[in-house]
Amino acid sequence: MQLILREDPQTVAGFIAEPVMGAGGVIVPPRTYFSEISKVCRKYDVYMISDEVICGFGRLGTMFGCSALGYEPDSITVAKALTSAYVPLAGVTVPQSMYEAMLDESRKIGTFGHGFTYSGHPVAAAVALKALDIYARERIADAVAAKAPQFQARLSALADHPLVGEARGLGLVAGIEIVADKRSKRSFDPKAAVAPQVVRFAQEEGLIVRFLAGDIVSICPPLIITPAEIDELFDRLGRAFDRTAQWVRAQRLS
Repeated sequence: MQLILREDPQTVAGFIAEPVMGAGGVIVPPRTYFSEISKVCRKYDVYMISDEVICGFGRLGTMFGCSALGYEPDSITVAKALTSAYVPLAGVTVPQSMYEAMLDESRKIGTFGHGFTYSGHPVAAAVALKALDIYARERIADAVAAKAPQFQARLSALADHPLVGEARGLGLVAGIEIVADKRSKRSFDPKAAVAPQVVRFAQEEGLIVRFLAGDIVSICPPLIITPAEIDELFDRLGRAFDRTAQWVRAQRLS
């Protein structure tokens, strides 16, 4: 609110955020966060845009992440899972009021003033339609919701590891923050590259995970992962963390 007032509400068009921030560290907001943000946006006539590139199409156990977090945006952006990433495609929804505004301005110049060279490409659109059919037929979002408690329970158990400062997530996405000291949550020197070391050991264990800035290891498994594979995932990741702890001691990093 303070930022909107400082900038002047007439100059602020929209507020955009991921339901759960992905590449920024898998940050799960407090349950009341978006409801309060929505109030501010409505008060100052600011469009609320949900970035569903990561959270959309089942990742959090609902078709869209905003549903999992309990808010209704004016617009959503989608990509990646829209075609299950087999073909590049992205999209954005617009409310009727925004559509009418685009039409009004387009009438002034004589053509619809919006679009890109490959907008609505038939190949990408066909793949998206088939992907959406499969999501519905296989009830992918419901399946994720059913598997999420097991996934999150195994994630929570990993929080006891001496290298883990916090293990957080929602649905089938997680971020594990690595620390040098659990009590103080002191971080390792970034030059030590501890998170990349976890990733390397995980790969040697046959598991592909990703590290993010801030010594965070992120997990984002296929939505069709089975319960047995969830256990195998965390078993392998646990061994990778144990090997990293031994490496940290050998390198005298802690």
